[in-house]
Amino acid sequence: MSASHTSPHIVITGVNKIFRTDDRELVALKDINLEIPRGQFTCLLGPSGCGKSTLLNAVAGFALPTSGSIVADGKPVVAPGPERGMVFQEYALFPWMTVEDNIGFGLEIKGMARPEIRQRVDGLLKMLSLSDFKARFPKDLSGGMRQRVAIARVLALDSPIMLMDEPFGALDALTRRNLQDELLRIWAELKKTIIFVTHSIEEAIYLADRIVVMTYRPGTVKRDIMVDLPRERDPASPEFNALKRELGQLVMEEQQRHHNDELRMAAVD
Repeated sequence: MSASHTSPHIVITGVNKIFRTDDRELVALKDINLEIPRGQFTCLLGPSGCGKSTLLNAVAGFALPTSGSIVADGKPVVAPGPERGMVFQEYALFPWMTVEDNIGFGLEIKGMARPEIRQRVDGLLKMLSLSDFKARFPKDLSGGMRQRVAIARVLALDSPIMLMDEPFGALDALTRRNLQDELLRIWAELKKTIIFVTHSIEEAIYLADRIVVMTYRPGTVKRDIMVDLPRERDPASPEFNALKRELGQLVMEEQQRHHNDELRMAAVD
Protein backbone atom coordinates (compact mmCIF):
# COMPACT_ATOMS: atom_id res chain seq x y z
CA MET A 1 0.00 0.00 0.00
CA SER A 2 1.24 3.49 -0.78
CA ALA A 3 0.17 6.48 1.26
CA SER A 4 -3.32 7.41 0.19
CA HIS A 5 -3.20 10.95 1.58
CA THR A 6 -0.57 13.51 0.66
CA SER A 7 -1.28 16.24 3.24
CA PRO A 8 1.69 16.53 5.63
CA HIS A 9 1.05 14.67 8.86
CA ILE A 10 4.42 15.60 10.35
CA VAL A 11 6.36 18.75 9.42
CA ILE A 12 9.96 19.09 10.61
CA THR A 13 11.40 22.55 9.93
CA GLY A 14 14.98 23.70 10.51
CA VAL A 15 15.53 21.32 13.42
CA ASN A 16 18.83 21.49 15.24
CA LYS A 17 19.79 19.60 18.38
CA ILE A 18 22.90 20.47 20.40
CA PHE A 19 24.01 18.59 23.49
CA ARG A 20 26.21 20.67 25.79
CA THR A 21 28.48 19.67 28.65
CA ASP A 22 30.91 21.76 30.69
CA ASP A 23 33.75 21.43 28.22
CA ARG A 24 32.23 20.56 24.84
CA GLU A 25 29.34 20.98 22.48
CA LEU A 26 27.95 18.15 20.35
CA VAL A 27 25.82 18.99 17.33
CA ALA A 28 23.59 15.93 16.96
CA LEU A 29 21.13 17.31 14.35
CA LYS A 30 21.66 20.15 11.89
CA ASP A 31 18.98 21.83 9.78
CA ILE A 32 16.60 18.88 9.37
CA ASN A 33 13.67 19.64 7.06
CA LEU A 34 11.12 16.91 6.28
CA GLU A 35 7.44 16.73 5.45
CA ILE A 36 5.89 13.31 6.03
CA PRO A 37 2.49 12.69 4.41
CA ARG A 38 -0.33 11.01 6.28
CA GLY A 39 -0.12 7.23 6.01
CA GLN A 40 3.47 7.13 4.75
CA PHE A 41 5.96 4.53 6.00
CA THR A 42 9.27 6.38 6.39
CA CYS A 43 12.55 4.79 7.46
CA LEU A 44 15.43 6.78 8.95
CA LEU A 45 18.64 5.01 7.91
CA GLY A 46 22.26 5.58 8.79
CA PRO A 47 25.21 4.45 10.92
CA SER A 48 25.46 4.84 14.68
CA GLY A 49 25.92 8.47 15.66
CA CYS A 50 23.92 9.94 12.77
CA GLY A 51 21.08 11.20 14.97
CA LYS A 52 18.31 8.83 13.87
CA SER A 53 17.07 8.14 17.39
CA THR A 54 17.62 11.75 18.44
CA LEU A 55 15.33 12.89 15.63
CA LEU A 56 12.74 10.24 16.50
CA ASN A 57 12.82 11.29 20.17
CA ALA A 58 12.29 14.90 19.10
CA VAL A 59 9.21 13.92 17.09
CA ALA A 60 7.99 11.92 20.10
CA GLY A 61 8.44 14.97 22.34
CA PHE A 62 10.97 13.28 24.62
CA ALA A 63 13.88 15.57 23.68
CA LEU A 64 12.87 18.91 22.17
CA PRO A 65 15.04 20.51 19.47
CA THR A 66 17.50 23.24 20.41
CA SER A 67 15.99 25.24 17.54
CA GLY A 68 13.51 24.69 14.75
CA SER A 69 10.02 23.23 14.99
CA ILE A 70 8.12 19.96 14.71
CA VAL A 71 4.40 19.94 13.98
CA ALA A 72 2.31 16.76 14.15
CA ASP A 73 -1.36 16.69 13.15
CA GLY A 74 -1.25 20.48 12.90
CA LYS A 75 -0.04 20.96 16.49
CA PRO A 76 3.47 21.93 17.67
CA VAL A 77 5.25 19.09 19.44
CA VAL A 78 6.22 20.36 22.89
CA ALA A 79 5.84 17.13 24.93
CA PRO A 80 4.93 13.46 24.48
CA GLY A 81 1.33 12.92 23.46
CA PRO A 82 -1.10 10.05 22.81
CA GLU A 83 -1.28 10.87 19.10
CA ARG A 84 2.35 9.72 18.80
CA GLY A 85 2.89 6.13 20.00
CA MET A 86 6.45 4.94 20.59
CA VAL A 87 7.78 1.39 20.23
CA PHE A 88 11.28 0.81 21.64
CA GLN A 89 13.82 -1.92 20.94
CA GLU A 90 13.81 -2.89 24.64
CA TYR A 91 10.06 -3.73 24.70
CA ALA A 92 9.43 -1.55 27.82
CA LEU A 93 6.77 -3.90 29.22
CA PHE A 94 5.72 -4.02 32.86
CA PRO A 95 7.09 -7.37 34.13
CA TRP A 96 4.46 -7.69 36.87
CA MET A 97 1.56 -7.41 34.40
CA THR A 98 0.13 -10.06 32.12
CA VAL A 99 0.06 -9.60 28.36
CA GLU A 100 -3.54 -8.38 28.33
CA ASP A 101 -2.92 -6.03 31.27
CA ASN A 102 0.16 -4.56 29.55
CA ILE A 103 -1.85 -3.90 26.39
CA GLY A 104 -4.75 -2.32 28.27
CA PHE A 105 -2.68 -0.25 30.71
CA GLY A 106 -2.74 2.97 28.70
CA LEU A 107 -6.48 2.70 28.24
CA GLU A 108 -6.96 2.39 32.00
CA ILE A 109 -4.87 5.52 32.51
CA LYS A 110 -7.13 7.32 30.02
CA GLY A 111 -10.14 6.27 32.08
CA MET A 112 -11.79 4.08 29.46
CA ALA A 113 -14.59 1.84 30.73
CA ARG A 114 -13.56 -1.76 31.44
CA PRO A 115 -15.92 -3.34 28.85
CA GLU A 116 -14.43 -1.07 26.16
CA ILE A 117 -10.90 -1.90 27.28
CA ARG A 118 -11.59 -5.62 27.12
CA GLN A 119 -13.15 -5.33 23.67
CA ARG A 120 -10.21 -3.37 22.27
CA VAL A 121 -7.60 -5.57 23.94
CA ASP A 122 -9.30 -8.75 22.71
CA GLY A 123 -9.26 -7.39 19.17
CA LEU A 124 -5.54 -6.62 19.35
CA LEU A 125 -4.76 -10.00 20.91
CA LYS A 126 -6.41 -11.58 17.89
CA MET A 127 -4.79 -9.22 15.38
CA LEU A 128 -1.30 -9.98 16.69
CA SER A 129 -1.84 -13.70 17.37
CA LEU A 130 -1.51 -13.22 21.12
CA SER A 131 -4.83 -14.63 22.32
CA ASP A 132 -3.26 -17.84 23.63
CA PHE A 133 -0.70 -15.84 25.62
CA LYS A 134 -2.91 -13.17 27.20
CA ALA A 135 -2.50 -14.50 30.77
CA ARG A 136 1.28 -14.89 30.55
CA PHE A 137 3.91 -12.53 31.92
CA PRO A 138 6.67 -10.95 29.78
CA LYS A 139 9.35 -13.24 31.27
CA ASP A 140 7.51 -16.23 29.80
CA LEU A 141 7.57 -14.86 26.24
CA SER A 142 10.16 -14.89 23.47
CA GLY A 143 11.66 -11.63 22.25
CA GLY A 144 9.39 -11.65 19.22
CA MET A 145 6.29 -12.17 21.32
CA ARG A 146 7.30 -9.39 23.70
CA GLN A 147 7.66 -7.02 20.78
CA ARG A 148 4.19 -8.00 19.54
CA VAL A 149 2.85 -7.02 22.96
CA ALA A 150 4.73 -3.70 22.82
CA ILE A 151 3.24 -2.97 19.39
CA ALA A 152 -0.23 -3.97 20.59
CA ARG A 153 0.07 -1.61 23.55
CA VAL A 154 0.75 1.32 21.21
CA LEU A 155 -2.05 0.26 18.86
CA ALA A 156 -4.46 0.12 21.81
CA LEU A 157 -4.17 3.89 22.17
CA ASP A 158 -5.11 4.26 18.49
CA SER A 159 -2.29 6.74 17.88
CA PRO A 160 -2.37 7.91 14.26
CA ILE A 161 1.44 8.18 14.32
CA MET A 162 3.72 5.26 15.25
CA LEU A 163 7.37 5.96 16.08
CA MET A 164 9.57 2.86 16.12
CA ASP A 165 13.20 2.86 17.30
CA GLU A 166 14.92 -0.24 15.86
CA PRO A 167 12.11 -2.41 17.25
CA PHE A 168 13.36 -5.62 15.60
CA GLY A 169 17.10 -5.02 16.03
CA ALA A 170 17.61 -7.61 18.80
CA LEU A 171 15.64 -10.41 17.12
CA ASP A 172 16.84 -13.37 15.09
CA ALA A 173 16.46 -13.17 11.30
CA LEU A 174 13.36 -15.37 11.00
CA THR A 175 11.47 -13.67 13.84
CA ARG A 176 12.48 -10.30 12.44
CA ARG A 177 11.05 -11.08 9.00
CA ASN A 178 7.83 -12.43 10.49
CA LEU A 179 7.34 -9.24 12.51
CA GLN A 180 8.20 -7.08 9.51
CA ASP A 181 5.42 -8.80 7.57
CA GLU A 182 3.07 -8.44 10.56
CA LEU A 183 3.85 -4.73 10.78
CA LEU A 184 3.22 -4.21 7.07
CA ARG A 185 -0.13 -5.97 7.38
CA ILE A 186 -1.13 -3.79 10.32
CA TRP A 187 0.06 -0.63 8.53
CA ALA A 188 -1.95 -1.50 5.43
CA GLU A 189 -5.06 -2.22 7.51
CA LEU A 190 -4.91 0.70 9.96
CA LYS A 191 -3.24 3.30 7.70
CA LYS A 192 -0.90 4.65 10.37
CA THR A 193 1.88 7.14 9.67
CA ILE A 194 5.10 5.35 10.66
CA ILE A 195 8.62 6.64 11.25
CA PHE A 196 10.92 3.66 11.70
CA VAL A 197 14.57 3.91 12.72
CA THR A 198 16.90 1.18 11.46
CA HIS A 199 20.55 0.62 10.60
CA SER A 200 19.60 -2.31 8.32
CA ILE A 201 19.53 -1.37 4.64
CA GLU A 202 17.55 -4.47 3.68
CA GLU A 203 14.95 -3.81 6.38
CA ALA A 204 14.50 -0.23 5.20
CA ILE A 205 13.94 -1.29 1.59
CA TYR A 206 11.60 -4.11 2.59
CA LEU A 207 9.39 -1.87 4.72
CA ALA A 208 9.46 1.72 3.56
CA ASP A 209 7.70 3.99 1.11
CA ARG A 210 10.56 6.39 1.68
CA ILE A 211 14.08 6.14 3.07
CA VAL A 212 15.81 9.16 4.60
CA VAL A 213 19.57 8.54 4.75
CA MET A 214 21.27 10.59 7.45
CA THR A 215 24.86 11.74 7.69
CA TYR A 216 27.25 10.99 10.51
CA ARG A 217 27.46 13.72 13.12
CA PRO A 218 26.12 16.28 12.74
CA GLY A 219 23.03 14.45 11.55
CA THR A 220 21.65 15.96 8.37
CA VAL A 221 19.61 14.57 5.47
CA LYS A 222 22.10 13.06 3.00
CA ARG A 223 19.51 11.57 0.62
CA ASP A 224 15.73 11.34 0.58
CA ILE A 225 14.68 8.39 -1.57
CA MET A 226 11.20 7.20 -2.55
CA VAL A 227 11.13 3.39 -2.81
CA ASP A 228 9.44 2.69 -6.13
CA LEU A 229 9.20 -1.08 -5.74
CA PRO A 230 5.91 -3.03 -5.77
CA ARG A 231 4.75 -4.80 -2.63
CA GLU A 232 5.28 -7.57 -1.61
CA ARG A 233 8.98 -6.97 -2.10
CA ASP A 234 11.45 -9.68 -3.02
CA PRO A 235 14.91 -9.17 -1.46
CA ALA A 236 16.34 -11.42 -4.18
CA SER A 237 15.08 -9.29 -7.07
CA PRO A 238 17.53 -7.26 -9.22
CA GLU A 239 15.65 -4.03 -8.47
CA PHE A 240 15.80 -4.62 -4.71
CA ASN A 241 19.53 -5.33 -4.85
CA ALA A 242 20.27 -2.34 -7.09
CA LEU A 243 18.73 -0.06 -4.47
CA LYS A 244 20.55 -1.99 -1.73
CA ARG A 245 23.89 -1.30 -3.46
CA GLU A 246 23.05 2.40 -3.85
CA LEU A 247 22.08 2.77 -0.21
CA GLY A 248 25.03 0.67 0.89
CA GLN A 249 27.40 3.13 -0.78
CA LEU A 250 25.71 6.11 0.90
CA VAL A 251 25.79 4.50 4.35
CA MET A 252 29.38 3.30 3.96
CA GLU A 253 30.50 6.84 3.17
CA GLU A 254 29.08 7.97 6.50
CA GLN A 255 30.46 4.91 8.30
CA GLN A 256 33.92 5.83 6.99
CA ARG A 257 33.48 9.39 8.27
CA HIS A 258 32.59 7.89 11.67
CA HIS A 259 35.71 5.72 11.59
CA ASN A 260 37.95 8.65 10.61
CA ASP A 261 36.46 10.76 13.40
CA GLU A 262 37.22 8.03 15.95
CA LEU A 263 40.83 7.85 14.72
CA ARG A 264 41.20 11.62 15.09
CA MET A 265 39.77 11.51 18.61
CA ALA A 266 42.13 8.67 19.56
CA ALA A 267 45.09 10.67 18.24
CA VAL A 268 44.09 13.68 20.34
CA ASP A 269 43.75 11.56 23.48
